[in-house]
Amino acid sequence: MSRIANSPVPIPKGVEVTLNGNAINIQGAKGKMEYTVHSSVEVRQADDQLLFSARHGDKGSRAMAGTMRSLVNNMVTGVSQGFERRLSLVGVGYRAEAKGSKLNLTLGFSHPVVFEAPEGITIETPSQTEIVIKGIDKQQVGQVAADIRAYRPPEPYKGKGVRYTGEQIVMKEAKKKK
Repeated sequence: MSRIANSPVPIPKGVEVTLNGNAINIQGAKGKMEYTVHSSVEVRQADDQLLFSARHGDKGSRAMAGTMRSLVNNMVTGVSQGFERRLSLVGVGYRAEAKGSKLNLTLGFSHPVVFEAPEGITIETPSQTEIVIKGIDKQQVGQVAADIRAYRPPEPYKGKGVRYTGEQIVMKEAKKKK
């Protein structure tokens, strides 16, 4: 059984946390986030840390306390440091170019793919084959990266496509002639 809810969430300097019933407001250098904690979880603020506990002793409440602790910890990390996800384009002629909130992708289709970044997400292209996605919401950053990767996921024969930086693709062997 996981005991993640027992460990407190440290609040770094420069991050302000406000508890209002089940609502938590977190404000930091990178931005501001708000979340409503599940009713079966109790949140307390002691000194410079947040403590989570289940209101009831049942298994579901304890599991929810751990989930809420992880979500709030990600929010605190997001407003203080932020999150980033890196993508690499592998393939001849595969290119990416960021212009404002739009990402223009050339992925071997007969037409260019234009991806509109949602609010709160910034997309940068340090090189033509590299994409950096930044934001304060971990879930949103991961979802945007997954949406971009879904346009042309890496294929297992040549390895061409959009992949996470550092992702290992298991390559298949081509059909052999007899």
